[in-house]
Formats: sequence, C-alpha cells, structure tokens
Amino acid sequence: MDHSTTLPTELLISELQSFGARLSDPTAGAQSRRGGAGPSDHKALTIDGMTVMVPVHTAPAFQSPYLVEQPDALGNSRISRDGRVVGEVAFPLRPRFYDRTTADGIPYSHIATLHGRDVLATTVLQTCIRYQSRTRTCQFCAIGQSLAAGRTIAHKTPAQLAEVAKAAVELDGVRHMVMTTGTPKGDDRGAAVLADSARAVKAAVDLPIQAQCEPPEDDAWFERLRAAGVNALGLHLEAVTPQVRARIMPGKAQVPLEKYMSAFAAAVPVFGRGQVSTYILAGLGDTREAILDMCERLVALGVYPFVVPFVPISGTPLESHPTPSPAFMDSILAPLARMLVKSGLKAVDIKAGCGKCGACSALSAYERRLAP
Repeated sequence: MDHSTTLPTELLISELQSFGARLSDPTAGAQSRRGGAGPSDHKALTIDGMTVMVPVHTAPAFQSPYLVEQPDALGNSRISRDGRVVGEVAFPLRPRFYDRTTADGIPYSHIATLHGRDVLATTVLQTCIRYQSRTRTCQFCAIGQSLAAGRTIAHKTPAQLAEVAKAAVELDGVRHMVMTTGTPKGDDRGAAVLADSARAVKAAVDLPIQAQCEPPEDDAWFERLRAAGVNALGLHLEAVTPQVRARIMPGKAQVPLEKYMSAFAAAVPVFGRGQVSTYILAGLGDTREAILDMCERLVALGVYPFVVPFVPISGTPLESHPTPSPAFMDSILAPLARMLVKSGLKAVDIKAGCGKCGACSALSAYERRLAP
C-alpha cells in the first residue's frame, strides 16, 4: 500500500501528536502503551515510511478530529480528519519476542518493550528517588504506573536484559536499544547500573545502545559508560528555563542547568558530535524563543536537541494539561531542522536512541524534507 498522505508528512505528524487519534478498533495493531517511563498512552503508526507514536488514551485524543479506521488483515488502514481521508497508515505487528518468558517466568515484555518500529527500550530501574513525593516528582512522570499495574518489574538484571535484547534482534530485527532509568541514590545518578546493563547486552549481541540518566556528578562516568559499550548518551533537560523546571520538576531542578551544560561539554568529546542528545518537552511553559535559544547553545556544543510535543499522561498531575498546538510545534521544529541540517547533526546519523528513532516528534520528518 502507498503510505503517502494528502498533507505534508511533517504537518500530519505534528497534528496527530498534538490532537491524538481515535481508533475505530481500539484493539487493532500492536499493543498500545499505558503508563511507564517512555511514550505512554500512545500507539505506534507507520506513516509515509516513518513510525510515529500517536496518543490514543489521552483526554485530547478522545476528542480528536482524527479517526484511524479498522485495519485490514495486513495491518493497513486509512486515517481521516473530520470525515475526510487524509492518508494511509499501518500498524507495526506485535513483536515476536513478547511471546517468550525468562527462565524464572518473567515475560520478556516486562523486561523491555518495542518503541517505534525497531528500537528496544527498557527502564532498568522502575523506581526513582524523586517519584516518592509529589513535592519532588516530575509532574509529567508515570514511571510508577506500569510497575503498580504489574506490567514490568522494579529492577531488570543485566542477565535478563541481555537475554531479551538477543531475542529481540534475532526474532524482530531490532536495530538499536534505549536504556533509561529512574534516578537512584548516589552521585552517579544511575550511570553505574546502566554501565553494568550495557556491558551484559554487548556481551550477548552486537546492538547499538543509548543510555539515559541525569548528569552524574563525576564526568568520568562518561568514559566508563563508553567503555561498557554505550554508543550514545541522553541527558534530558525536558524544560529549558529555571522557572519552568522548578514548577514542573522540582526535584530534578535541583540539578541546575549549568550542570547539564558542563556535562554536555564533557560528554561530546567522549561519544562524538551528535551522539549526545537531550529531550525537550515543548508545551510545558517554555516559550518558542527560549527553546530555540537553548537549541542553538546545544547544537554549538554538538548536542542533538530532540524536541517533542508534551503529551499528558493519565494519572499524573499534568493529565489535564493542554498539548501544544501544531502551529507552535511548527514554529520550533522548522527552524530547528534547518539548524540541525546546517550543522550536520541529523537524526539519521545518531547511532542509537530517541533521536534516531524519532517516533515521538515530527522533527526527523522536517529534517528529511530539507535533506532527503
């Protein structure tokens, strides 16, 4: 099936990620994700050859003008806006590795999940020192929801991660892996458990890995992570101004912006230009100008700023927070894509991680339009 659309792909993706989509058949295609640390309350759709995470379980999605029709036997479907067909989509198939369990009886899907189309993702520690108190937790975070619902386990061991990663590559053609973690006690801020996990996975299968954590106090952890087999690093700002950081993530804001900037400067020489990235959530209160100013600083350091629209997750303090408009996202992503292409920092060149996957933002579609 031709997956072209009647709208420019980047604009269709922006609208879908802002408005969400209603499903005529909620059980269609691959399983949707509820709760957890990654793109939650979403479903993966393939549009114009790109896999996109589209909100389907959020409040805005229930009122969305977009409707995804029931797919055919091959998982192909049409998408309409206010009753007018605007494109064709496909549902990625359920991963085969989800049908397996570990020797101690834990489903592989409790250890790691498929994000997008070909990236394996895991939250190594499904607990966080900042999640225990609503006065400290990131207001958008749902890391405890999937644990409370019994869909994951609190600590994935290196051996479990290696077993699942090997199967995901062999059975489903997974091409890279994201390892994130809740922040534990200690100045390494999760780098130690990520290094142990990456070392075990690399011993089992040749799979590019992105590790994600808060900046460790000691920059020496960047060399240790690289030596353990980590290919790319994510240090996620989420918000870019002190005022928004303090309001949205009061605990994490105790690690100041200056620490992030010094960590970026130290990490880029270790991993390489474009292999260090940060996640920025547009729509939390930062202005367009503030986000683009921060992106200019990051790009100058060789850091890839992965800007995504904020999507509220049910059960969090921000569950009723509005999503950013497609126009707001376009006003950021269009100039950011030009900035990235001009500087040579492109999603296609990232070895592993969220920026390479690109499913949570239209940013890579904007890049592809500029540099096919």
